[in-house]
Amino acid sequence: MPLVATTYSEKDMRLIETAYHHLLETVEPKMDDEDRAMMQKAYEMALDGHSRQRRKTGEPYMLHPIEVARISIEEIGLGPTAAICALLHDVVEDTEYTLDDITEAFGKKVSIIVDGLTKLDGTRTFESPQAENFRKVISTLVIDVRVVLIKMADRMHNMRTLGAMPRHKQLKVAAETSFIYAPLAHRLGLYNIRSEFQDLCLKITEPDVYQEIAEKVQATESGRTRYINEFLKPIKKQLDEAGVAYRCFGRVKSVASIYNKIKTKKVPFEEVYDIFAVRVIMDVEQKKEKQACWLAYSIVTDAYKPIPERLKDWVTVPKSNAYESLHTTVIGPEGRFVEVQIRTERMDEIAEKGFAAHWKYKGVSNQPDVYEKWLDQVRELMENPSSDALEFISDFKNNLYAQEIFAVTPAGDLINLPKGATALDFAFHIHTDIGYHCKAVKVNNKIVPMGYKLSTGDKVEVITDKRQKPNESWLKIVVTGKARSKVRSAMKEERRKKGIFGKEAIQRKFNNLKVNFDQGVEALVKHYGFRSHADLYYALAKEEVVLNDLLKPFEVKMHKLVEIPVEKPKQEGEKTAAEKPKISAKTKILVNGEPAELYHYKLANCCNPVQGDNIFAFLTSSDGLKIHRSSCPNATNLLAKYGYRVMKAEWVISGDSTFVAELKIIGVDEGVGVMQQIMNTISSEMGINIRSFNIQGGDEGYFEGKTSLMVINTNQLNQIIKSLLKLEAVSDVMRIK
Repeated sequence: MPLVATTYSEKDMRLIETAYHHLLETVEPKMDDEDRAMMQKAYEMALDGHSRQRRKTGEPYMLHPIEVARISIEEIGLGPTAAICALLHDVVEDTEYTLDDITEAFGKKVSIIVDGLTKLDGTRTFESPQAENFRKVISTLVIDVRVVLIKMADRMHNMRTLGAMPRHKQLKVAAETSFIYAPLAHRLGLYNIRSEFQDLCLKITEPDVYQEIAEKVQATESGRTRYINEFLKPIKKQLDEAGVAYRCFGRVKSVASIYNKIKTKKVPFEEVYDIFAVRVIMDVEQKKEKQACWLAYSIVTDAYKPIPERLKDWVTVPKSNAYESLHTTVIGPEGRFVEVQIRTERMDEIAEKGFAAHWKYKGVSNQPDVYEKWLDQVRELMENPSSDALEFISDFKNNLYAQEIFAVTPAGDLINLPKGATALDFAFHIHTDIGYHCKAVKVNNKIVPMGYKLSTGDKVEVITDKRQKPNESWLKIVVTGKARSKVRSAMKEERRKKGIFGKEAIQRKFNNLKVNFDQGVEALVKHYGFRSHADLYYALAKEEVVLNDLLKPFEVKMHKLVEIPVEKPKQEGEKTAAEKPKISAKTKILVNGEPAELYHYKLANCCNPVQGDNIFAFLTSSDGLKIHRSSCPNATNLLAKYGYRVMKAEWVISGDSTFVAELKIIGVDEGVGVMQQIMNTISSEMGINIRSFNIQGGDEGYFEGKTSLMVINTNQLNQIIKSLLKLEAVSDVMRIK
């Protein structure tokens, strides 16, 4: 956050010292005398470095590293070394202290972690600075995972205190969090951290939705508590009779999780019955864990009828992030579906603290080290990183899958893959060479296409041929980060080999013209927008471009290619800086406080913003400025990868403009009369202009219609939705996003 020069008052110091003492109390059980001395030294260095800095909220900056250290210890479960690094995490970036100072005072181990937590040098330019910073953090993942875990704590505190930031910056930070930090928290088993990330992101992107659901969750608390107590009575009775130590309780799901259910199931809040889960935690020794979990399952399903297809056994085969638990859904009192999670105290600690707790129990469980397998995959990506940071981040993100399947090799080994993985992904997972030379795949003894999507339990056999090699179409088949990275590398190597001929052609031409080769190639790449020198060479080799044509806009001066200046004609209607228009009655949107008419701008077709929607402006590379809704399906990707292109946008309230909005309408098919009722409500009763309308009915008493309307603002759109929902034949109306 931006810093303001200041000195800390006595009141500030009391706040800082109170926070620091709380941190010491939190970490005290894990410290020895050397740790205590190092903690104090780190505190004093950070306090000295940040002594004239304040956060955007106005509070002393020193409170931030202290709180990051506390989250690292208390909420993530790390130890004293992590707390020391958290206290120092902004020192190199924001103060006069250097990395050498850190190394001298605290040693190499702390220095490596702090370096990983320090952002890239701002003097360098990158296509996507965020992606480059993500890549730097991820590169430290295989050296010391604590870098990423402390980064999680840092991001969590920033998200909790984001209210002081401008709206467009809040959207950018929330998008980064949703794009990489929440999935990474899930992959590292930090479920509480992931859930809070998702909630805080929703609170920023769709504040009205978040507030509405949060209020309804709070309003239904007393009734929910009564229901859970009633549900648990027969279960507790049987567990007591079995004579096992246990604890059980109900836990409300996160607001973001509830919202996701509302969207996917297309039902209102009142019809989402599984907004909580019941958890049964058994306190038994490790060798009796599996037996105890299945005993509890038997007791639960004796008390209530289970839904067999909703049983998830992650005790026998844990998730790839070490999560172990039995999940089942049963039909409870009043016919309500209730999800029950059954685990042991050890499993619960790993589920709550993820990777940090995993180290505590390393070697205790009889399960293979699933984190090591995943880190091996990350190492493979790091060994052959893409020159494009955005591609690298995309490959890495594909390794952060939430849902997974288990395929089986001919030898009977279980292979863990993300849901949606293909037969070709399986081949690359087994070994890179098997992937490269994959000619055909058998699934359950039948030949299938390479793009065949695998399901849990599929037995997969890969048939190879040394003459086979990857091609461009494979990138459309594979979904895992490893496979995409390997195929892309193979394609680049193939392009490089073919590009040698193009490079030789340029060398001959530049020798004849007496042009410096490196300068000339750089000039061509920059002028024509090639992504790399290799792309230019490849285009020439494939005769996609002609070298003489490429050289036409240039002349040779002093052994260099220099662009021939071309006077750009003034476009009709183009205004000079002095003629820039002021905000007028026609202005609908302000961008960075100025009329959007100053820019070449459009409303994005992917989300069709309507006056009243939360919006942001995004500067595209070739099509001017696009105005997107904050909740646009593409928003997270744009804001996370290209946050530097995002600009603040806001509506100028006026009633003389109309916008396109699309609605989906679902209901009971009553024949021709339904369409007439809907159109009458929209057009005749409300006076709304209908751009298009189509409806599909069936023999099953169900219809689905889509309509495109011209509306003034979101208030009018919401009124249309409410009016349509009053029709007896209509069961649901939703805005198409």
